[in-house]
Amino acid sequence: MSAPHAKLPGWVDYGVIPLVNLVVAFLVAGLVVLLVGESPIRAAALLIEGAFGYGEGIGFTLYYATNFIFTGLAVAIAFHCGLFNIGGEGQAYVAGLGVAIPCLWLDASMPWYVVFVVVIFGSALMGGLWALIPGYLQAKRGSHVVITTIMFNFIASSLMVYLLIDVLKPRGSMSPETRTFAEGGHLPKLDWLFGPLGIDVGGSPLNLSFLLALVVSFIVWVIVWRTRFGYQIRTMGFSPSAARYAGMKEARIVIITMVMSGALAGMMAINPIMGEQHRMQLDFVGGAGFVGIAVALMGRSHPVGIIPAAILFGMLYQGGAEISFEMPQISRDMIVIIQGLVILFAGAMEHMFRPTIARLFTSLGGGRKPQPATATE
Repeated sequence: MSAPHAKLPGWVDYGVIPLVNLVVAFLVAGLVVLLVGESPIRAAALLIEGAFGYGEGIGFTLYYATNFIFTGLAVAIAFHCGLFNIGGEGQAYVAGLGVAIPCLWLDASMPWYVVFVVVIFGSALMGGLWALIPGYLQAKRGSHVVITTIMFNFIASSLMVYLLIDVLKPRGSMSPETRTFAEGGHLPKLDWLFGPLGIDVGGSPLNLSFLLALVVSFIVWVIVWRTRFGYQIRTMGFSPSAARYAGMKEARIVIITMVMSGALAGMMAINPIMGEQHRMQLDFVGGAGFVGIAVALMGRSHPVGIIPAAILFGMLYQGGAEISFEMPQISRDMIVIIQGLVILFAGAMEHMFRPTIARLFTSLGGGRKPQPATATE
């Protein structure tokens, strides 16, 4: 039996190790860029320049990050309960109804801030209800939540195609989308916030939902780490048998957690529908539900980690578009490969370098080796 590794402090466990994984992922990605005959250094420079080098690029980066914060939080809160919710894509898709219908109903008669409040509750409600069914099947019927949530992604996609083509599409229109919302259905851009900082976000779609994502991140932290129910969620995820022994209602915790997860994923729909497109179109989620899984893994299921992880993937989206434009040899598929490498090293192989880092940290006198138990203990 191998000796246990030293217990690492939080700044190493949640800071150094993910950073090392990220550096290795980009080094391997550099080799991929080199194989297609381009300079990895120039590609890295374009990636950073496209994402953070000018105001509009920053705006697009944070716009994409907003989607990933919501879906990352949705995956994270389920993780803490020992659940793997991979249905964020479908939950966000169906939640589009909770955004579009209030906008279509109130956009001409109410100001945006009234519609915004209704939309927040509407999107959370629709996303939560869509996640309620897999949660109930897991808690009451033993159906595995991974299977049910991924199948519900396909059901949501087919449902939304039907609704947009046969129900919500304006008469005479050929496009599978709702009508464009009036001013009451438009969220304000954040140029008023970044302008005084000398950042001109230009024509980027960065809007008020970014601030909503930050507020929701704080609320999730409070719920998971500062409330009794959050303690029950974490106990359930750490040891279901201990939770049952303590008298916690397992089915209730699973169902409520899945509803909360779906509600978080559902609020992602606000950003593209009310913040950018000002109408609901097909495929507005754009894979954000699946990226949220990587964001939650990389952020260690904590809001403080999820926010920078979401910004990192926003950088990959925005900076990747800049690379594919400036370096034709690197297509969008190559950018997906780079994203996949980040997911691989930050998620599936996140513990690969942990033993080496733990030994190095211990040899420098910073680690604390676990003490063997004595006979009297």
